[in-house]
Amino acid sequence: MKKTPRRRRRTKDKGHLLGLGLDNDDGHQRLTSAEQFTLVGGSAETHTRMTETVLKTFEELKTRGKALQTVEPRELAEIIDKSTPR
Repeated sequence: MKKTPRRRRRTKDKGHLLGLGLDNDDGHQRLTSAEQFTLVGGSAETHTRMTETVLKTFEELKTRGKALQTVEPRELAEIIDKSTPR
């Protein structure tokens, strides 16, 4: 009897942010991840900026009472832009 593979049931739509830094010259591999985001690469400065941006983004989403899965893309882009350190 041939078994059919089981498919995973999607319980919820999950949102996830991915940050990719491309300016690494020191050979160090940087990776920061959590349930809703992953940051990969970049120089120490870039990786720190990406981390700060993502943390401020999630703080702002919480302040607005929104979740990553439900926020509109334009609003998310605005929040990320506002959260990016200058």
